Amino acid sequence: MGMASDSLVNNAATNPYFGPAIDMPEWAFDKTLEVNLKGYFVHIQQAARLMKQQRSGNIISVASIAGLRPGPNELTYALTKAAVLNMTRGWAKELGQFGIRVNAIAPGVVETYFASVLVDTEEKRQAIASRTPVGRHAQPNEIAGAAVFLASKMGSYVTGATIVMDGGSSA
Repeated sequence: MGMASDSLVNNAATNPYFGPAIDMPEWAFDKTLEVNLKGYFVHIQQAARLMKQQRSGNIISVASIAGLRPGPNELTYALTKAAVLNMTRGWAKELGQFGIRVNAIAPGVVETYFASVLVDTEEKRQAIASRTPVGRHAQPNEIAGAAVFLASKMGSYVTGATIVMDGGSSA
């Protein structure tokens, strides 16, 4: 099954402050919203303008399970990812009439540079494994598979959805 004519995958994040929200500097709050929320919104807006003209397209935003359930010391990051999930539903309603599907993926811990601090020791990897029914964290290609599905004709009836990919940790 082939890919749609065009797809956008929003996959960016920053979290310059990790600690109690009450102590978060305003510059860090602003930067987190700028990258994690405004960046996604503007990219969707630009892509949707092109996709609307051709009456097809797929928009996929990578959020986080933190958007469903904030972890400790990541309140602002989590609220931006929750907003991405809601933004996905809103864009899906607005753009569906133009043949544009909008979905999100909410991964748990994935072994990327961004999450390296969470998996950089055996002790940390074991802690994640103990909280995850599948007993491990994800690899990037596992998350990419969901994006391929969402962008393909096999996902043609999926819009406004969030695929949670956390190894069962939120089950």
